[in-house]
This record gives sequence, C-alpha cells and structure tokens, in this order.
Amino acid sequence: MQPPKLTDEQQRYLDHLRVQRRLAERTLTLYTEALERLNALAAKADVPLLRLTAHQARRFLAQLHQGDLAPRTLALILSAWRGWYRWLGHNGLIAANPIVDLRPPKVGRPLPKALAVDDAVRLADYAEPNADPVGEALDRCLVELLYGGGVRVSELVGLDLRYFPTSLGWIEPDTQEAHVLGKGSKRRAVPLGGPALKALQDWLAVRGQWAQDGETALLVNKRGRRITAHQVRARLKERALHAGMPTHVHPHMLRHSFASHLLQSSGDLRGVQELLGHANISTTQVYTRLDFQHLAKVYDAAHPRAKKK
Repeated sequence: MQPPKLTDEQQRYLDHLRVQRRLAERTLTLYTEALERLNALAAKADVPLLRLTAHQARRFLAQLHQGDLAPRTLALILSAWRGWYRWLGHNGLIAANPIVDLRPPKVGRPLPKALAVDDAVRLADYAEPNADPVGEALDRCLVELLYGGGVRVSELVGLDLRYFPTSLGWIEPDTQEAHVLGKGSKRRAVPLGGPALKALQDWLAVRGQWAQDGETALLVNKRGRRITAHQVRARLKERALHAGMPTHVHPHMLRHSFASHLLQSSGDLRGVQELLGHANISTTQVYTRLDFQHLAKVYDAAHPRAKKK
C-alpha cells in the first residue's frame, strides 16, 4: 500500500504555516511538494520519518542533487524539511532536528548585465524628437552620470548643486568631480569626463525652469523637487525604449556597463574598485568574468580554431 502523500503531522504543520505564519499559497504549494519528495525518499529507503537521522537526510539531499535540481530548488526543499522538523521538535515529537546542519550547494553568483559599448553610447547620445528641452537635458544628464561616472542611483539622487552642510553628495565643477556618499556611509570622488560635464552644463542652463526656489538638489522633477530613484528608473526605461535598446535598461545596468567597459579598456582592477567604491575587491572581480565573456565572444567569432563546422 502506498504511503499517504502527506502525514497528519505534515498537514498540521502546513495548516500552521497557513494560519499562524500566513504564508502565501505559492509558498505553501512549494513546501507541500518538498514534503512529498521527503516522503517518497523515506518510503523508498524504508526509513520512518520521525526517526530520520542526519546521515540519512544528507543521503536524501545527495540523491536530489544527482537529479540535476537547481541549487535554489534544493535550498527551498531543505528549508521546508528543516521547518517541519523544527515544528516537530517544538511539539515534542522528535528529540533532534536531522536537517539543522544540512546546507544546499552554493548558488553561483549571476553575472551583472551590461550594455555593449555601442548601445551605451547610443543611449547617451539619443535625442528624442520634439521632446521637452528641460526633460531631454535631465535625461541626458542622468544617463551621463550613471554611465560616465558609474554612480549608484541612490548616489545620483543624493547629489546637490554644491556643498551644503547637509549634503549627501555634491558637484565640484572646478575639479571636474562628483562627491558621493556610497554604501557604508563611505565618501568617494568620481571623476567626470567631457560628455558628463557638457550634459551637466546643459542641464544647469535649464534647471531653473523646473526647480523651486531654495531647492538644493542637482536633479529635480517637474514639481521642482529632488528627483526620486523611482522617477530615474522610469525616465531611463522610457528613454531606452525610444532609443531602441535591445534589452530592459535600469540604472544599475549603466553602472555595470561603466565598470565592464572601463575594465576592458584598462585592465586595472584596483582602479575600477576605487571608482565603484567597492569595499572588497572580490566584488569588483565579477567584472573580470564579464570581460572574459566578451573576449570569448571575440574568439568564437574570429579565431579559425573556434569556428564551428
């Protein structure tokens, strides 16, 4: 006789999650499937669920791993198992949690998405026909600061026209720098190239048409107040669509593009780390993998030994 898909204890646990923890139905469905996997493995090994040992649980995990399940899927399964056995322990039904020390395989860190150099330049140079000149100047300025300076969107919206005692960041036209407040409240100076300085000048020439009196923010919205990160994302998304970008563009993609293109040109990992404001160089090293992907594509396209039959 086939064992039930869920035991009474498992059903009570899921009811607890639904009523007391108020988990979403999708999460409950995934937890149900995870417990059903556990039941099938235990039945096949003829192991009583309430007497499962850590060694047996580790063997179950290895079997699932051999089934080519993704690390994130395995992590969710283990979370469901661990939670159920923890609940059993709280209710005095088991003496020890056999899942407590099990860990899923590490999830590979996804590569950041960056635009091709030509696409990034096209986005920065794009001019919307019949656009509001103030809005057009704002869009060009924010793109140049994101791509030309590699700043985070939070750093961008925190910029003031100049230094004030309350400033999170500010512009120094004389030294051609932007001073920003990054993660961990660490300040850094970001050099501004010619296109970024030109975009700043063009924006400052029309900023007064939108900005309210006394507003210190460098970038303002139509209401005359400091632009928000959400508004930056929306404006950038619209500009990218009009410019015919091949992918969805968001502010952090321009920061990734800044880092990747700079590393491709210079190979100076430490310098890129400083410009990005990364506390740990391992965070910056992910761009070397992105750069290798670029080189691999060049190799595949050009080297005679790489050409496919």
